[in-house]
Amino acid sequence: MATSIKFGTDGWRAIIADEYTVENVMRVAEATALFMKKHKMKKAVIGYDCRFGGLLFTETTARVLGAYGIKCHVGVGFVSTPMVSLGVVKLKADLGIVITASHNPPTYNGFKLKAAYGGPMIPAEIAEVENLIPDACSIQSLPSVYDLVQRKLIVDADLEKMYLQHAKKHFDFKLIKGAGIKLAYDAMYGAGQRAVKALLPRSVFMHCDWNPGMHGQAPEPIHRNLLELSNLIKKNPKISAGLANDGDADRIGMYDEDGNFVDSHHLLLILLLYLHKYKNMSGKVVFTFSVTDKMKKMAEKFGLPYEITKVGFKYIAEIMTKEDVLVGGEESGGLAVKGHIPERDGVWMGLLVLEFMAATGKTVKGLVREVYDEVGAFAFDRDDLHITEAQKQAVINACKSGSYKSFGSYAVQGMEDVDGWKFLLGGDNWVMIRASGTEPVLRVYAQADTLEETRKILDATKATIL
Repeated sequence: MATSIKFGTDGWRAIIADEYTVENVMRVAEATALFMKKHKMKKAVIGYDCRFGGLLFTETTARVLGAYGIKCHVGVGFVSTPMVSLGVVKLKADLGIVITASHNPPTYNGFKLKAAYGGPMIPAEIAEVENLIPDACSIQSLPSVYDLVQRKLIVDADLEKMYLQHAKKHFDFKLIKGAGIKLAYDAMYGAGQRAVKALLPRSVFMHCDWNPGMHGQAPEPIHRNLLELSNLIKKNPKISAGLANDGDADRIGMYDEDGNFVDSHHLLLILLLYLHKYKNMSGKVVFTFSVTDKMKKMAEKFGLPYEITKVGFKYIAEIMTKEDVLVGGEESGGLAVKGHIPERDGVWMGLLVLEFMAATGKTVKGLVREVYDEVGAFAFDRDDLHITEAQKQAVINACKSGSYKSFGSYAVQGMEDVDGWKFLLGGDNWVMIRASGTEPVLRVYAQADTLEETRKILDATKATIL
């Protein structure tokens, strides 16, 4: 019986050599080709990140698409997801494919689909592709890469060069260099490493070599995975800020000059502050359900419209293609801004923060203080609970039935269920429970005035639900 293949919040992901096999990649590639032919699409851009088998799975995909007469611009060497998305726009392609499992552990690989506008394909189209996945690829003998190159159905594309040229046109690198900002950059063995070395060569670099095993560390730019970067900053007073990206460099993590983690909630607020207050830009503010409600508060203060979506950047991207969006983002480090493609881009967002620092002479801590002056101080944290499927379903059912009236001493005063369950605990305090769409994990998020209080809420919640 064929393996059931489902796309999660951001593509299909599976463990290499288990469900992520050449045969299954062929099935997904054929569904993509069928979708393209149905919609009279003729050209695709394909790239892979630093994970094991990237070139093999990329060539497999290109060979399937080539069998259907679809021209494939294939990235030269490993590239980031934003490079593929930008390449789709620059090359006027119909669709983009990224062979990546993003922030998942190194045992995984995956398959992301990008639309002609340079961002995630909308959910309805993803579902259409998913429904076209055959039980087995119908092509008996795939054409060779050599044959497709000769027929010009596979051509090389220097996606990284395109991206670097695009970035150099959009940022004031003289200003950033002149400000004397010393950056520490952790690529997490991911695909952003060469780009940041090229754009910010005076930085201190960590984990910027090709290592598909990633020493077993999931390349997700959250604090517990970045302690080495944090400690480096703490020991080196000359370092002004820390930047980290995930495996395909579409997510961001940052540190202030003291080695304290600056999460996506704070970064979204910093970006909104910079673009609206300092650069006089306007537009809609769009963020997912798990993001701090301080975004709503700042948008209202600035007189900007806002919208809250389900978890998953694809929902933000869909709005960005139809409306004038200034800032969009999600809790997990995927942020996007006006003036760039409707795509998460961890390198681009880091450059914006550095430019903000250079333009104002403020440190990262200074930028955070200005955010607090606007909307008040807050702290956020998240726990990922690796529990059994039975335990997970029991918690989900309890959330659905409204069984949770309190978490320890924290009484539930209200509940929202846009995507998952957010329990309002009074003031600006809340806790949210949601099952991951890409991993066998139950996520628990919390916000309070201080990190200590946030941890108390998380601990009380875990004690209640497990």
